[in-house]
Amino acid sequence: MDDKLSIRVNVADRYYPLKVERENEEKIRKAARMINDKVLQYKQRYSDKDVQDFLAMASLQYVIKLNEEEEKSGTDHFPETIKELIRKIDQVLEEKE
Repeated sequence: MDDKLSIRVNVADRYYPLKVERENEEKIRKAARMINDKVLQYKQRYSDKDVQDFLAMASLQYVIKLNEEEEKSGTDHFPETIKELIRKIDQVLEEKE
């Protein structure tokens, strides 16, 4: 059974037909709302630009946030995981002695 759903998503006053997994529909609609909200913020702030500029600025802002989160999770979790493994190895070695 095909679990794909046909939806239309509005991004910056344009509609895009998509076939998506049912479980991803709300994520996609939420992402479109976030983009539209950010585009609207830029429209209100900069009246001399066009929608393409607003989309580019919104995309840039979200990708910067994504990169920051990836860097945080990549640099914070990994060293702590290694430290925990070292502690466990040290415990096992101490028990062996």
